[in-house]
Amino acid sequence: MEKKKNSLLREFTKGIVKENPVLRLVLGCCATLAVTTAASNAIGMGAATTFVLVCSNAAISLLRKVIPDKIRIPAFITIIAGFVTVVQMFIQAFSPDLDEALGVFLPLIVVNCIILGRAEMYASKNKVLPSIVDGLGMGVGFTATLLCMGIIRELLGAGTVFGLPILSNFMEPIIIFLLPPGGFFVFGMLVALAGKLSEEGKAPAAPGCDHCPLAASCTKLAEKSGSRKEGA
Repeated sequence: MEKKKNSLLREFTKGIVKENPVLRLVLGCCATLAVTTAASNAIGMGAATTFVLVCSNAAISLLRKVIPDKIRIPAFITIIAGFVTVVQMFIQAFSPDLDEALGVFLPLIVVNCIILGRAEMYASKNKVLPSIVDGLGMGVGFTATLLCMGIIRELLGAGTVFGLPILSNFMEPIIIFLLPPGGFFVFGMLVALAGKLSEEGKAPAAPGCDHCPLAASCTKLAEKSGSRKEGA
């Protein structure tokens, strides 16, 4: 039981930093750059995508042995489209302003690479519970990335966070952060930070001559030994 809990915890946490779908796998970048001009838009898009991820992963995992391999991609897209339709109708009914702000990017969740990628790489090969946890972890990582970008861009570009004035009384807004160049700049900074936190990209430590299988016949090692003796 403890081993299973640890396994599920790893599946959940991997999507937050180590395998963050946006910052590490570089998926779903179009929607990420488009909707993060405000923190409220980021939260709405992240929540909608997380719902679709969890539900589609669960459904695809349940049907993984039924769906023929040759038509799996159309079948996955059909399942995903059903859940996206539910989300879109819900948002249109209860938050029309958010629906207008997200625009075409809300229905485009159907072809979001994150959702289709998790369906193909994970849900179609694993049981229901791990698939749900995987979708939830990826969704949380995606939402966290959108929220970070949304807060930074809205704060610097408009001086507000969730519409509340924070810096507007102290400094002039830097409008470029609400434009595509500012989005790419913030995105690049977060990608660099995620790479640093995941401890990747570091050069491997040199093993040294002592661990080399040819150390006995190596002339460089003999020269080093000779120089050490002379120095002594």
